[in-house]
Amino acid sequence: MVKLASARESRMYGGRLTRQRAEYMNAGIYVFAAVVLLGGFVAELSREPKAGLVLLLIGLGLIVFVNVHDLVAHLAGIDFKFALMEYDAQLGLVEFAVPLVQSLGTLLEFLGILLLLIQAEKGYGYWKLEKHAVRLLIAGPVLWLLGSVHNACQIYERADGHVQILQQSVHMPFLMGSLLFLVGSVINGRDQTGKDHHGTDLLGGTWVWLGILGSFLFVVGGITNVVKVFKMHQIDGMLRLEKLRGGAQDRLMREREGQVPLILEDQRKRKKQQVVDEVVIQAGPTPYKDVLVGQS
Repeated sequence: MVKLASARESRMYGGRLTRQRAEYMNAGIYVFAAVVLLGGFVAELSREPKAGLVLLLIGLGLIVFVNVHDLVAHLAGIDFKFALMEYDAQLGLVEFAVPLVQSLGTLLEFLGILLLLIQAEKGYGYWKLEKHAVRLLIAGPVLWLLGSVHNACQIYERADGHVQILQQSVHMPFLMGSLLFLVGSVINGRDQTGKDHHGTDLLGGTWVWLGILGSFLFVVGGITNVVKVFKMHQIDGMLRLEKLRGGAQDRLMREREGQVPLILEDQRKRKKQQVVDEVVIQAGPTPYKDVLVGQS
């Protein structure tokens, strides 16, 4: 469960006035979600494990929102022109694939926790959900780890060493946290094989403790991501961020410049038509009496 951490210029978290606020909100919500997730795992060690499941659902839901927000922001940065991914492979493998894969992985984890909560609330008559829940708890971290690997495989051509250090300080905690979640889920699945456990008893101690460690790493990665966003905005204009490659940047600029003259031409025609209409209205029809006087 990570979020996209990219050094691209092509991102649009909102208009010029709201861009910084929206990007800070995105990073802040992720930190809050990671803290809630950490609290959910800690609550699994208490006498009310159901409350921990509820906290886990809240944290996972916020993570889905953050990743969808990242996906939309980077697609808006390229005007939703998916054809540009043919020219820049990283655009498709990182800026598009990472938030999408992370969203799907978080959704699978959310469904697995939800099935366990339903079973714990409705009773053990829903034992058929157990196998699906355990499998979903494994499938989710698999996608998290895949997204983390994709997120770390970025090429830097223009970004300086400061930006790369900030990027790696975000990538590494996310990668290690995703790996811990996957290991914990696999071990938990093997431990539950052949055992007659139900409800919250399906979540073994190994899964909980590795989940606590993984969530802590997500909190660390989220905090370093906030620092990265802060630094990038503080020295905005001085940092050299990455542009689109393979001719995608030039193609995007040409298409944007090609739209501007059409817009201006349309506005010019409308203004010209309005001037003509105003002249006609001001002139008005010539009275019949004035025509007769003019002829005499």
